Amino acid sequence: MENFTYHNPTRIHFGRGQIARIAGEFPQGARVLLIAGGGSIKQNGVYAQVCEALRACTVVEFFGVEANPDYDTLMKAVALARAERVEWILAVGGGSVLDGAKFVAAAVPFKGEPWDILSKGARIESALPLGTVLTLPATGSESNGAAVISRRALKEKLAFLSGHIFPRFSVLDPETTFSLSPRQVANGVGDAFCHVIEQYLTYPVHAEVQDRFAEALLKILVEIGPKTLARPNDYDLRANLVWTATWALNTAIGQGVPQDWTSHAVGHELTALYGIDHARTLAIVLPSLMHVQRAQKREKLLQYAERVWGLREGEPEARIDAAIERTRAFYESIGIKTRLSDYPEVTPGTAAAVAARLRARGASGMGERGDITPEVVEKILTLAA
Repeated sequence: MENFTYHNPTRIHFGRGQIARIAGEFPQGARVLLIAGGGSIKQNGVYAQVCEALRACTVVEFFGVEANPDYDTLMKAVALARAERVEWILAVGGGSVLDGAKFVAAAVPFKGEPWDILSKGARIESALPLGTVLTLPATGSESNGAAVISRRALKEKLAFLSGHIFPRFSVLDPETTFSLSPRQVANGVGDAFCHVIEQYLTYPVHAEVQDRFAEALLKILVEIGPKTLARPNDYDLRANLVWTATWALNTAIGQGVPQDWTSHAVGHELTALYGIDHARTLAIVLPSLMHVQRAQKREKLLQYAERVWGLREGEPEARIDAAIERTRAFYESIGIKTRLSDYPEVTPGTAAAVAARLRARGASGMGERGDITPEVVEKILTLAA
């Protein structure tokens, strides 16, 4: 196991009625910027609960954060936060809203050009304190220091990391997710599954706790993903999905182990080019990446085949093939297509175009071994056609 220093500062309030806990998280009279999406929280009762909990605060509202939050939209929120001298940010929504709020929290006190946070990896020295109310389980953004922001005008989708943007607290009430569409639920399941895979399917370093925990999360998602789609108002199913998605990317299972994240890097390019849902880009990339990198990932692929899918018999290569096909079938079983040809918006030459974009930004050493080049990415996407 590799060395690590682990600290997760996010306090979690989990379960029914926990939105009321917000009242105890803010100082009396705090100036709070509430950031949300298109307004669905006003239909499902979440907004009313949040307003009640914020009665002792001065609240400024910013609605309109879109899926794959756009830089230009978020800069309007930055301007509002500065003009209103807000002291806290409360994000109410899914991962896109939370990611957008993290960027706003970092950008408000930032002295330079905020785009540099994303495009140049500019160092973040401070951020406004942030809380969240999660309404869509998927990204794990409610309990980590990462965010991904799009800039549609430039066809870019970039990530940034900082310890300053961990939420101070997050409310996870499974009932707030009951109004999600089947597509949104499926995307959440698929996204969480790939989050675990990125931290698990690399090479062994004798990290038994992290491995067994990751395998448990994968098996839970395989079991409850289809069930929660079939029974959207089943509290216990949805509660387990919400909690699993949080643990998939709250940094715990990634401690002391190598990580990949190539599927995400390539998926971001597909979203930037074509607007495909993030989770669906991962489903396109992941099975083909597993095949192309099967030699490098051989030991963990065999472990994955055995411990997650119960594949213990037969030749090793056949078991790896079967595990890859089980992975593809899992995504298909929750309604997520896994081939580029399944998405009519994708144009010919995509594999070469994505490779060229990665080459232009110097992404030449991706993956847990640093051996995934743009040329390898082109092979992966060609196989994914």
